[in-house]
Amino acid sequence: MMMTKEKQAKAYEALKEKFGYTNLFASPRLQKIVVSSGVGKADKARKAFVEKRLATITGQKASPRASKQSIAQFKMRQGEIVGYQVTMRGARMNDFLDKLIHITLPRTRDFRGLSATAIDEMGNLTIGIKDHTIFPETADEDLKDVFGVAVTLVTTAKTKEEAEAFFRYLGIPFTAAV
Repeated sequence: MMMTKEKQAKAYEALKEKFGYTNLFASPRLQKIVVSSGVGKADKARKAFVEKRLATITGQKASPRASKQSIAQFKMRQGEIVGYQVTMRGARMNDFLDKLIHITLPRTRDFRGLSATAIDEMGNLTIGIKDHTIFPETADEDLKDVFGVAVTLVTTAKTKEEAEAFFRYLGIPFTAAV
């Protein structure tokens, strides 16, 4: 399910009558996929483990994210690493999306589809995954160190309705509307 020029043209053809697009570039496109995970007040070994796992899952080195301000109640200081993030574009993004739709999400326990309410008003879809071991690259023997990840699909859609139709066209498994 590569998002090539041909696939973009097919998405345009499929959505142009519903939304009144007059130009190929007016239709929504997938800009990037952001995979992130928080580590909070973890020790260095745990932070290194999360960073290494994100790199294995995405095929790209994770960049550390520092806290923006100090919060005394959480014993957190400004500039301390509290999470890791990977931003994918291009071919790597397309490969990850294909893996996410066809392999990873079906491996989720009791998966019945994603809620369409996960799409925000700017047309982005954020998927929260509680267990990183559903990705095929992770080894199942490391079940003691399980962490969650957030996967955000960023589009150029102008409205929530456009984004939902585009994601359905891409094959994102949404639950049936009740």
